[in-house]
Amino acid sequence: MPLLEESSLPRDSPPTVPVVIIGNGPSGICLSYLLSGYAPYLDPATAHPNQVLYRKLQESKHLPITEQDLEFLCEGLEGRSANPVAVLFDTLLHPNADMGFELPPVLQWRLEPQRHIPHLVLGKATPGGAWHAMEGSMLTISLGIWMELPGVNYRDMCSSKRRGVASDRASPEEISSYYKNYVKLMGLQKNFVDNTYVTSVQRLHRGHHGDDLTNGHTKEGGVVNGVKRNGIANGVERNGSSDGEEKMGDEVDLGKKAVNGGDGSVGVSKGLAQGLWEVRGYQRVQGDTHVPFSVFAENVVLATGASDSPARLGVEGEELPFVFHSVRDLGVALSGGTKLGPTSEPVLVVGAGLSAADAVLCARNYGIPVLHAFRKRADDPQLIFKQLPKTLYPEYHRVYNMMCSHSHLAPAPTPPAPTPTATSPTINGATAASAFGSATPSGKPGYTSLPEHCVVSFQPDMRCLLQGPGGSLRAFKVSMALVLIGSHPNLFFLKEQGRYLSLDPGRPVSCKQNPLDVDPYTFECCAQPGLFAMGPLVGDNFVRFLKGGALGIASCLLKRLKEKKKKRGKLIANGNMGRGENGSLGGGGGGGFV
Repeated sequence: MPLLEESSLPRDSPPTVPVVIIGNGPSGICLSYLLSGYAPYLDPATAHPNQVLYRKLQESKHLPITEQDLEFLCEGLEGRSANPVAVLFDTLLHPNADMGFELPPVLQWRLEPQRHIPHLVLGKATPGGAWHAMEGSMLTISLGIWMELPGVNYRDMCSSKRRGVASDRASPEEISSYYKNYVKLMGLQKNFVDNTYVTSVQRLHRGHHGDDLTNGHTKEGGVVNGVKRNGIANGVERNGSSDGEEKMGDEVDLGKKAVNGGDGSVGVSKGLAQGLWEVRGYQRVQGDTHVPFSVFAENVVLATGASDSPARLGVEGEELPFVFHSVRDLGVALSGGTKLGPTSEPVLVVGAGLSAADAVLCARNYGIPVLHAFRKRADDPQLIFKQLPKTLYPEYHRVYNMMCSHSHLAPAPTPPAPTPTATSPTINGATAASAFGSATPSGKPGYTSLPEHCVVSFQPDMRCLLQGPGGSLRAFKVSMALVLIGSHPNLFFLKEQGRYLSLDPGRPVSCKQNPLDVDPYTFECCAQPGLFAMGPLVGDNFVRFLKGGALGIASCLLKRLKEKKKKRGKLIANGNMGRGENGSLGGGGGGGFV
């Protein structure tokens, strides 16, 4: 999508909202749920198997988890995430899941409007994020129940019937449908703006006027005395509210109007709270029409995931038309009437992760021969397959067994090398001509494993030059090449593409090697207050664990809002409430916390 010209952006008095969430995948959806007033309490009808944690929870059972000391609750917990709050939230939602148990969650959800924080969720498509674009024939790595979000059981919403172990995993179509329906069922639609593309996120540095604690819409901090309604639906206890709840949503309505191209401007005085963020971009409407928007936010949450930019090899010929970087491209080729089939040249799959395994499975299901090249040894203990139970993931272990047993490491016969000339350059000591004279595996076997191989180049005649152990070079004729070596987040809308936020600012952001550096309990970026990150950006690549980021961020923001309310109450009592130029409370700023 093209970027907008600076002059085309609306600059006059954009609306201000307390929180803007960039990304409407499961990370953004879960955070929107918590910011919408849904509060997690210890369910008195359940007991957690971890007795130490259970005693801690009982000590403050009158408080929602978001108001408790998360660091204290996390002490002593261990799990499959490096983020302690992710481990905490996971064990509350799925106790002892790693031990094979399917125990009920120990949380009870209550809708408490006084805990609502106005926010906007900006996404490139409908809620669900990258799940809408994934290959539909595959199954998720995580069990279906691990993909669910708080308050709505995945199995209750999924129409497919269980058919043994494999059916406990879900297809991307089922998951994307679940997330889309979840937003509707939980009443979160008003927070979401679809088809939006963020092009710039910048910190504003303007002199502040007074102490901008709140916007002009909230009375006494927006506290609403809820009246409990009878019944619990979907595990959520709903509490009533006064008309103050409607006023709390005024800011987000204005912000949504601004993003949707309506007249969403408000009178923001020159006394803006210092350190606001300006989020700019455009919304795609009616086909290819782009409508620019600009909105101020007191806090910005990065929930963009990791699938924006496929990782590339950076070798010669990678831009050729037969080289692709997504499993979905293989599905498109198969459905497009191509000549791929049992008698075609093999498909080259580069990579040793799950996406590469998916491509191998997809190609073999159609009888297409496969060459599978990867840098590591087949018995490398770091391969992902070593971490997957065979009973739950039989198809991936089938691929792994082929990787080990169908290896092709014997040196290929090479004809005498011609004398190097200006038109036959040398590659690692061998001429290109001699390398491309190498034989392909005889008989076009169904699958050939090429461990400890890396790609040297792709050639226009659809040959691929690979380098094996010891520097040996091989050339293979292929019908298609799939480079599936991971993906990187695309944070182009941030300064330095977000590098300054990562653990090593000198390297590009990588979800595995160089994630964003955040506080482990609040998920606030260490290098930039008011900017938060969650999900793959901080190393949580599984939906099961990225929900912990939502808990940490919501807890942080709710606690800060509570502190601001207390401070504002003291100022009101002393008659010192700061006002903006037009007499509006707090200078017309956002939701009362920074």
